[in-house]
Amino acid sequence: MQKLPFQAVVSDMDGTLLNSHHLVGDFTAATLEKLSQRGVDIILATGRGYSDVASILSKMKLENAAMVTSNGAEVHDLKGNLIYSNYLPETLAFDIMQEEFDSKNICINSYQGDEWFINVDVPMLRQYHKDSGFMYQVIDFATHHGRNTQKVFFIGRELKDLLPLEQRLKSKYGDQVSIVYSTPQCLEVMNKNVSKATALAELVAQRNYDLSQCIAFGDGMNDVEMLSEVGKGCVMQNADPRLREALPQLEQIGLNKDEAVASYLRATFGIY
Repeated sequence: MQKLPFQAVVSDMDGTLLNSHHLVGDFTAATLEKLSQRGVDIILATGRGYSDVASILSKMKLENAAMVTSNGAEVHDLKGNLIYSNYLPETLAFDIMQEEFDSKNICINSYQGDEWFINVDVPMLRQYHKDSGFMYQVIDFATHHGRNTQKVFFIGRELKDLLPLEQRLKSKYGDQVSIVYSTPQCLEVMNKNVSKATALAELVAQRNYDLSQCIAFGDGMNDVEMLSEVGKGCVMQNADPRLREALPQLEQIGLNKDEAVASYLRATFGIY
């Protein structure tokens, strides 16, 4: 049997594996299924929550798949078993939820357990989750709780709206949390040492190989560690410019709207 160039394919979702309609294209699904049949692990590593990703993954015929979700706060196997987690402490999560921000230009969200909470209805966000049906609940964070918090995140109209909040969060909580942008409009706060790379290292160690045997794809600042630490990291052409600046040594591939990850994988693994 031909030796595999990599044991695992690791991919971010939005802006990377998913097309411009936030869906897994047919060409991509077929590619991942062919890789899985060859014994390659398919690992989705995303800022999305577990139930959201599980729904998308269930529509493909994969055998060796896993999910790194909420930027690495959780890892589940294909059967839904939780195999790694690192949550914000309850009191800390609640304190972060009470931070002041520009409510005209920013909304606050949290992923807790299998639920998504938000402080205001934002219909535009529904387009990102129409395939999975994962949807938020509008709540008052002042009377909420901090239990099982994978992440608290702030979505702004523009990057400049989030910058003052980012600096304040880093000043107050910087030694206790991980703070990263998943997109230029989404600022995310997880527990200390949470990253896709940390969670991925835990996962592959359980499968008796290491990060050097992984190829990974990403487009956001929450992908920096992962792309830096795997055997080969690839940056999307449509990536956040800050990611390209942070990792100029990595190969850039095509656009997510053209299903460039799938095309690259077919060439790399010799699937035609």
